[in-house]
Amino acid sequence: MNIIITTNEQWRGGRGRTGSSGLEEAGPGSGVRGQGGSRSEELGAPVSVAVFRPPGPAAAPGPHPFRPAFLSPQTVAGACGEDVWKNVQDYYGQELRGSADLKTNVCVAAGSPSTRAAREALGAVHQDVRDRFYGCGLVCPESLENRRILDLGSGSGQDCYVLSQLVGEKGHVTGVDMTKAQVEVAKKYIDYHMKKYGFQTPNVNFIHGYIEKLGEAGIKDESYDIIVSNCVINLVPNKRQVLQEAYRVLKPGGELYFSDVYASLDLPEEIRSHRVLWGECIGGALFWKDLFTIAQEIGFCPPRLVSAFPITIQNKELEKVLGNYQFVSANFRLFKLLEKSPVNRCEVIYNGGITGFEKELVFDANFTFKEGEVVEVDEETAAILQNSRFAESFLIRPVGEKLPTPGSGSRLEPKEMITDPFKLVKQLKTKPTCSTASSACSGSKKCG
Repeated sequence: MNIIITTNEQWRGGRGRTGSSGLEEAGPGSGVRGQGGSRSEELGAPVSVAVFRPPGPAAAPGPHPFRPAFLSPQTVAGACGEDVWKNVQDYYGQELRGSADLKTNVCVAAGSPSTRAAREALGAVHQDVRDRFYGCGLVCPESLENRRILDLGSGSGQDCYVLSQLVGEKGHVTGVDMTKAQVEVAKKYIDYHMKKYGFQTPNVNFIHGYIEKLGEAGIKDESYDIIVSNCVINLVPNKRQVLQEAYRVLKPGGELYFSDVYASLDLPEEIRSHRVLWGECIGGALFWKDLFTIAQEIGFCPPRLVSAFPITIQNKELEKVLGNYQFVSANFRLFKLLEKSPVNRCEVIYNGGITGFEKELVFDANFTFKEGEVVEVDEETAAILQNSRFAESFLIRPVGEKLPTPGSGSRLEPKEMITDPFKLVKQLKTKPTCSTASSACSGSKKCG
């Protein structure tokens, strides 16, 4: 019996870059909800949360083709955290030698980068690095030239090498991953890629470490312009700790641009403690509203929803465990702003100055900025555009003031903001196919 979990976001966990401490030891404060555990531990704060359970009894899964112990149908709470880390590292660092070794179609890649520069950069990546990349599309935001970027869960380094070419020789990319074998693969080809790009000095490095412990990995405060991550954070029990570290290392005006799996409701223990579902990035999925709560408590601006796609589970035994819970793969962008001005609604004009997005910039699910078009935005969006790396690409004035209008100068009225990824999926009537409205480099990708 094959276990098949499909989504039109390329699953990241099979990429071999679990990139975090993954499944920590169960117990008080561990964030893994076994006996005596709680969801408040996972979120990293003492909160009172109602637990919703699917109707009907949860069926115990039967035999399945996964060999690694960390994917056996036992509870997460039943294993020591260090043993789980070792199993994850052994599986992705030793058992898998390439994407052909994957046991399911969870990590089969689809789609291609949307910009020409990204496609060319991907084509320049060494084949060994691509072979050890377990099938996820790129996650790369816009306006990358000369930026410092941190990849949380970098695996064999494919994303990092693509980004290192896009940022240019004056930019820099750092990858952090918990799997030593994957980090060694990435490091092996630094010289190859620098020569390929014609760079005199390497602009990329790789660190063996945990994404929720960036300080231990030597990552300093306010040292990066952008952080990217692709479906790795769901594997970390304490999501708050990851986001807190991301906030710490971002410069003022910096951005965390990431893809992950989200649940329609808070997941009960029988799902969170199910090893197959955890390994498949379902068991660790965060209730989407909790992302907003955690992000704002840490200090981020409210998350900006970029895109969302439905995840379907094509396995009867797992469907019985999951009941009526629904899941999506969604891209969000979180900004760290110290300056929150302007405090009023504004009219903005995109000047078309971002490489690869000269005519149109799909900023998120709510705003698409076309060159020369006047768009009215809320005060929060205006603050982000004015106090981030996007400032040089926009003309911004408070509503009511005369705004110089290049081009046609057509005006778009404000609209209701979409923040719920499940609502976005419903509105767009998105089907699980290889398409996206995102401005990320990947035209389609699974998650995992």
